[in-house]
Amino acid sequence: MLVHPQFDPVIFHLGPLALRWYGLMYVIGFIAFIALGKWRVRHGLGLGLEERDVDDMLIYGVVGVILGGRLGYVLFYKPDYYFAHPAEIVRIWTGGMSFHGGFLGVLAGVWLFCRMRGKRWLATMDFIAPLTPLGLAAGRIGNFINGELPGRPTTLPWGMWFPQTDHERIARHPSQLYEFGLEGIALFAILWWYSRKPRPMGAVSGAFLAGYGTFRFLVEFTREPDDFLGLLALGMSMGQWLSLPMIVAGVALMLWAHRKPAG
Repeated sequence: MLVHPQFDPVIFHLGPLALRWYGLMYVIGFIAFIALGKWRVRHGLGLGLEERDVDDMLIYGVVGVILGGRLGYVLFYKPDYYFAHPAEIVRIWTGGMSFHGGFLGVLAGVWLFCRMRGKRWLATMDFIAPLTPLGLAAGRIGNFINGELPGRPTTLPWGMWFPQTDHERIARHPSQLYEFGLEGIALFAILWWYSRKPRPMGAVSGAFLAGYGTFRFLVEFTREPDDFLGLLALGMSMGQWLSLPMIVAGVALMLWAHRKPAG
């Protein structure tokens, strides 16, 4: 059985301020988005966007991630608690973000960006899709460094004990690393390869939805469900129930897109 290294979540302090690994992972994800986005624009894969649009679009995306991620957590995971304690909703620094809520926030933020710039929303989402997985990968590394969101108990040789959450020596799946490999690296490779040639509008976005939803659905079988929710109907977790619509929407979007000519 492996033992989690128990990293210090704080890299260093600057007076009252602390630079945390998790925050650094977000910064790395944003840098990767800008660098790869501008590379695609320079190589004729901008889908109507310019390099300056990549910088501005990131701002809308960041706001969407934060607001959507927090509201998604409030509504999907702990509505009763937060409706009883509404002042707690704004306390983002205490933890509690939802990927699926953040995703909806990004959709709204990009829609607003496109409306203000006169861009096509679905084409812009096709541009964004291949840039997103590396940010997701960085976030999962942040989860692993913090020792949060560990997996379910396992007898596999790479099972890991997370002393932060278990006082007894329990080997668990390092599900954060599974998500890093599947939702991050594998999904990035698939989308980068798929989008290297012109595709019908909506096809790349559909591939992202179907790919992320499938990988997340599978990893949830190894991820410990939230203790305040447990498993829901049909023995599935909240993450799986939220991923199913992504899979269905992704497949439907790809089928719809490929009924039109590429370009």
